[in-house]
Amino acid sequence: MRMAANVMMLLAGLAQERTVAVVSAPDSPVRLEHATILSATEGPPVLMYAATNLTNDPLDQFTVMAFVFKADGTLKARQLAPGRRTLNAHETKYSAMVLDGSPVEPGDSIVVGVNQAQRVNSDTWWRADLQAAAEARVPMKR
Repeated sequence: MRMAANVMMLLAGLAQERTVAVVSAPDSPVRLEHATILSATEGPPVLMYAATNLTNDPLDQFTVMAFVFKADGTLKARQLAPGRRTLNAHETKYSAMVLDGSPVEPGDSIVVGVNQAQRVNSDTWWRADLQAAAEARVPMKR
């Protein structure tokens, strides 16, 4: 109940909302959708997203990587956070990630994607390097 009250307070103090670019590897077991940045009048921005398991197997965990680019297209920060635990086959869950790795300015661009996932009862991780795809979504301005 306390968590719900905290979320409601956050939503009540929203100053702005903006969408973000989503990238993924061709063989990614998880798809991110509806990625939106919520910025309160105080505190760091929060990434809200829907994650869908694209496989026939349950996933024990996955991680989301956020790239923050300056207005000129220069990479400013990378931040990694765990997504929701236990994402069943073809299930979609909503989750959030606090972007507190570095300040996010109004002109900055944010690109997100899933860079790791692990199936239930497996020690093996699926991994992808998303930086080149993220950089391609935010061209350098000269």
